[in-house]
Amino acid sequence: MRSSRFSSDVSIDNVINQDQTSVQPETNPRDGYQWTALSVTTVGALLASIQGSALLIALPNILTELHINFFTIMWVLMGYLLITTVLTPVIGRLADIWGRKRLYNGGFIIFSVGSLVAGLSQPQFHGADIILGRIIQGVGGALLVTNSTAIVTDAFRKGQVGLGLGVNQIAGAAGFLIGPIIGGLLTEWSWRWVFLFNVPLGIFGALWGIWRLREPVRPLARQHFDWFGSISLTIGLSGTLLAMTMLAFPILSQPITITILIVGIVSLILFALIEPRIQEPIVKLRLFRDRLFLLANLSGLLNGIARGAVLFLLIFFLQGPYGQDPLRAGLLLTPFGAAFMIIGPLSGRLSDRVGSRILAPIGLGISSIGLLGLTTIGPSTPYWLLALYMALMGGGSGFFVSPNTNAIMSSVEPHTRGAAAGILSMLNNTGQMLSIAIVFPLALSAVPMAAMMQVFIYGGGMSQFPAALAIFLHGVHLAFFVSFGLSAIAMIVAALRPAH
Repeated sequence: MRSSRFSSDVSIDNVINQDQTSVQPETNPRDGYQWTALSVTTVGALLASIQGSALLIALPNILTELHINFFTIMWVLMGYLLITTVLTPVIGRLADIWGRKRLYNGGFIIFSVGSLVAGLSQPQFHGADIILGRIIQGVGGALLVTNSTAIVTDAFRKGQVGLGLGVNQIAGAAGFLIGPIIGGLLTEWSWRWVFLFNVPLGIFGALWGIWRLREPVRPLARQHFDWFGSISLTIGLSGTLLAMTMLAFPILSQPITITILIVGIVSLILFALIEPRIQEPIVKLRLFRDRLFLLANLSGLLNGIARGAVLFLLIFFLQGPYGQDPLRAGLLLTPFGAAFMIIGPLSGRLSDRVGSRILAPIGLGISSIGLLGLTTIGPSTPYWLLALYMALMGGGSGFFVSPNTNAIMSSVEPHTRGAAAGILSMLNNTGQMLSIAIVFPLALSAVPMAAMMQVFIYGGGMSQFPAALAIFLHGVHLAFFVSFGLSAIAMIVAALRPAH
């Protein structure tokens, strides 16, 4: 690939207008291909979501057998999210240059390799090999997540995109629901099967995708790859998010962490200064001139910050003050996933008819009510009330995500959908990582390490740490209140979008 060149914004639009004719649909929208494409993306969504929730059940066994500490365990979780965040804009751009099919199918293979590495981890490496496996999984996950949104949007004709995106949500929510059950069953045999389970599923997904996926939108000819933007954005995001996360879960000394943060910030500044001059940039900043695209992405980022750490906090609460073991705590989260799974397809279909201007703020408003309710929970809170708050949060999220994604993907031209999906995933994941970096110190900074270890890894209550209970509850309530405030701001931003 040749390096990108510098030009004005006018020349960008001219190039796009001249090459627009090369974007031709390859399939008849009435031949049923949209459902075939959806079946392939469903496998990918199941793969990632089952892994995420099943892994939480296996953490105690992993910690014990590999002889690792609490912070290493947290990086087993955070390493995956970091990699998916920093790679999605690059992958989105590559999808517009090379096409979605090869990258998506490659995601299955890489995810399977990462699962194999993690599943074969050995104690003598003290967690380094399982973190490496999770990082490799993150590369595969970024390929799957970024391309799945573009594949569904390409496959469904205008007026049905919301339906496709909503149905795709079902797979993700279903994986989240059944993950704890699968994780519990596999862990009874060995925690390694929580990872090795993905290998045959990933191979099947790759073969199914190779056989059934097409390229309904052909990439434009003579495109260039933005090396400067890719490198500076990757270093900038990696450094900034890595440093902020290490402030919450330190694994390096503070001077090294601050140095990483400075490098990240400087790289992001360079990216922001030079990227607007690139003719074919890695992140198409001109897309943000569209008010709908700008406000939909901004509300998505704010929602990610508001909601990213909530499930972790709920797990801490259920396994701490509520006294549940990891498996039961995972099952008690069902109202969130069930509400998300039920509402997502309905809101997606509705957004095809009325747009997202009304649906998105309503969804965020409902989530805000659920988050406000969570600021009052305690050890004696009846489960039906806790379940109601979780259902409000999950249902509100389902009401927001599908219409918001539909608005973003439908506001761009077909040949820029990969870039749009990359931006969407990058901002959502950045919001989640910022949420964890901000909320966890608020909730847990005053809680003794031994108490955190007991609660998150083993569960069963906090009877051994009575003094920490009041501190923990105060921190959790404060964190939920901050999340409520951010969700309310996201609701206001979402309401400012234009009708469409």
